Amino acid sequence: MRDIDILEPRSVEEAVAALAQHGDEAKVIAGGTALVLMLKNQLVSPAYLISLGRVPGLDGVTYGAGVGLRLGALASIRQAETSAVVRQHCPTLAETFGKVANVRVRHAATVGGNVSEADYASDPPCVLVALRARAVALSPRGRREIPLTEFFRDFYETALAADELLTEIVVPEQPAGARQSYLKFVTRSSEDRPCIGACAWIDLDEAGVCRELRVTLGAVAGKPQEFAEAEALAAGQRLGPDLIGQVAQYYAEHIDPLSDARGSAWYRRRMAAVFVRRAIEQALGAGGEV
Repeated sequence: MRDIDILEPRSVEEAVAALAQHGDEAKVIAGGTALVLMLKNQLVSPAYLISLGRVPGLDGVTYGAGVGLRLGALASIRQAETSAVVRQHCPTLAETFGKVANVRVRHAATVGGNVSEADYASDPPCVLVALRARAVALSPRGRREIPLTEFFRDFYETALAADELLTEIVVPEQPAGARQSYLKFVTRSSEDRPCIGACAWIDLDEAGVCRELRVTLGAVAGKPQEFAEAEALAAGQRLGPDLIGQVAQYYAEHIDPLSDARGSAWYRRRMAAVFVRRAIEQALGAGGEV
């Protein structure tokens, strides 16, 4: 195993400069809950670790009218889970953060680390995609916002350039008629990682007619899955059992699921139909927790 130099920048600017200097030879570390395991198992072997522990100003969790939630990259998962503003403005997101691993891990792991790792079997990315959250990244070229619908590329692969530092996640203010749910299906008693995660986001008008439906599946493929064609079936319609069943069946027929220790592709395809339906029903208030 190669020797690793640990760099400890004292500002965002210093951290960005270190990334620009070392690029692919460097890894950013914050909570370290995932990266330390990768290092121990020699899955990664960087020459430099850029520790963000002394960088101030990246751990805030705030809400602004017309803007939405701002989750600092160094905010812990536990901090986001228990935040009063997250619970008030997006309770499903707070509940989802509470489903990550165990409370000890949630105290150490960070929001930015969770998102930038792009772990296919992590819970928050599925919900953040459905909420149309954006990642804010800084580099020597300046600041850019990346929609999370475009941020996740594949297994552990994101749209971040080698010299870009993720600084915050912005969750836009949700429409008054919007409601969400997230269901996590775990098949192994020895761990908490999902075999499938399903998030339903529904915007209803005053008469209960669906303006927009979003359904995102996590843990079934290299990145969160969403099918606009299935979602479009609900626009301008009332979401009754038959229509919900059509949407769920479309997802089951069109996903290209993986097989791993938590479930085969065959099993995931069948569970997709079940959990898409249950997530929509729960968002509507017609279903209960699994």
